[in-house]
Amino acid sequence: MSESRTPRFPGGDGTTERGPATAESPWPVALLGAKLRDYIDRLGTIWVEGQITQWGVSGGNVYGKLKDLDADATVGFTVWSSVRAKIPADLKQGDHVLVLMKANYWIKGGSLTMQVLAMKHVGLGDLLERLERLRAQLASEGLFDASRKKTVPFLPHCIGLVTGKDSDAEKDVLRNAQLRWPQVEFRVAHAAVQGDRAVGEVVAAIERLDADPEVDVIIVARGGGDFQNLLAFSDEKVVRAAAAATTPLVSAIGHEADRPLLDEVADLRASTPTDAAKRVVPDVTEQSALVSQLRSRITVRLSSILSTETHRLEGLRSRPALAEPSWIIDQRAQDLTRYVSRGVDLAERAIERQERLVAESTSRLRALSPQRTLARGYTITQTEDGAIVRTAADAADGEVLRLTTSDGALGAVSTGPERSER
Repeated sequence: MSESRTPRFPGGDGTTERGPATAESPWPVALLGAKLRDYIDRLGTIWVEGQITQWGVSGGNVYGKLKDLDADATVGFTVWSSVRAKIPADLKQGDHVLVLMKANYWIKGGSLTMQVLAMKHVGLGDLLERLERLRAQLASEGLFDASRKKTVPFLPHCIGLVTGKDSDAEKDVLRNAQLRWPQVEFRVAHAAVQGDRAVGEVVAAIERLDADPEVDVIIVARGGGDFQNLLAFSDEKVVRAAAAATTPLVSAIGHEADRPLLDEVADLRASTPTDAAKRVVPDVTEQSALVSQLRSRITVRLSSILSTETHRLEGLRSRPALAEPSWIIDQRAQDLTRYVSRGVDLAERAIERQERLVAESTSRLRALSPQRTLARGYTITQTEDGAIVRTAADAADGEVLRLTTSDGALGAVSTGPERSER
């Protein structure tokens, strides 16, 4: 059977020189296999980056799997013995590699094989360059700013610990923390600290401990290792999970010289797991000594203050005003007597003066009073209607009159006017 023009895959319309592949005119399996092989051959050789998750040797050949660094995707590969002699002998499961491979579709078996033509470790320079790009990106987002870092509590009641199960880092943190403060409690979340599972498990452990309301601080700890073994703690997912945590987080990865990106975003960086225990948990002996020292300083200070105030109070009490307070009363009593006496004298003088004025005014008033005139023998003559009779002509003959004297009044009858003799 002759092969027609290669159809387009994927997304082709399924047409060939012999017409479309339909239920009435289907393709033979061999033709389909040939078309697949020809299409796959068009890919040629490609460089792929990933992590070796399976590495098995059989008959001099290597059969393994390569996993994507970020996504959940895996592809199988084969390294023939002839190629294996040309690749590094120290390649193993867990390595981060660059692979030159070519897809090969075997028509007879109907299987797709990714044949490795070359394989090498990802260069340290490549990794460092990527880390620096990620570092710059995260720094531009403000994840490394000192202003967003939280303060680690002085004496945490419960500490969350993310570390490898039964690892030296776990033992160091627990032992040193409990030696310093035996009552401290731990919530340990075990996670892979290297390999393809490390990133996901570390992120999950951080999120789980951050959600625990009893956890006061989280320590992420791992012992020493080479640069590639610590790469999980520079992964973007781990760094962002640490930045998103509301609980203060301490990074204790590797040794002093190791600086994964987790150190930059953590609220506190410890050089080693042991250092993390010492910086997070205070030493009970040191704190007891400090309390005793402070108590002694307070006692001395209070004694000094009390002594100073006692002397000052004694000085005040020794003053005359407080030593013999009765002198104030005696002095004021004398002043009061003097003031009373003076007040009486002034009041009497004022009364005498006013009495003289009253007497003088009375005398003047009496001298001008009509009563005094009546006392000298004069009378006031009035008619019955009360009119004053000033002249004889004011009273008619036989008119009843009223005469007012100095000591009373009497009635009279007018006899008419009489001629006065001069």
